Amino acid sequence: MTESIQFETAKMSDIDGVLALQELYLVANLSEEEKASGFVTTPFTIQQLTEVINENNLFIAKDNNKIIAYIFAGSWDFFKQWPIFKYMSSLFPELIFLDFEIATTNSFQYGPICIHKEYRGKGLITPLFEFMRIHMVQKYPLSLTFINKINIPSAKAHTEKLKWTIIGDFQFNNNDYFILAYEMNKAVS
Repeated sequence: MTESIQFETAKMSDIDGVLALQELYLVANLSEEEKASGFVTTPFTIQQLTEVINENNLFIAKDNNKIIAYIFAGSWDFFKQWPIFKYMSSLFPELIFLDFEIATTNSFQYGPICIHKEYRGKGLITPLFEFMRIHMVQKYPLSLTFINKINIPSAKAHTEKLKWTIIGDFQFNNNDYFILAYEMNKAVS
């Protein structure tokens, strides 16, 4: 990890850099071999990025002013424009995590997260996640996400490095997903 890496809440001027990084790792743009290193599935438009930035819910890492990683966070209200998020939130009454009553009001959707491949495996995920957590814990006590079961690098990074808990799974559009939860008051150790 270089010391030149900075963590920021994204601004409008960061949109092009976020789109460029998204384009590199969008599942639709990758070969089967490339997918094995991890991928993102949800493409964001400029309008959607603008909305997330206005909510202060997009967190980025820059190295020499180049965006090398991002984490999206957002309300279920924002994410319900995609059918998969709407479906996942319909499962909340069946899910159990600690003593939370999981609802769209006390939780937010974490992700996608994307890290440029040159920076993967170097510990960047932890400080970037922690930067996001410190901002989002002020709004929500609980974070939820889902990870495609074939996205093994992402599942391992979240459960082993960040200590997310797998609390369920579901199928959507012929894909299998884990549902994960994280208590936002807990700093990543």
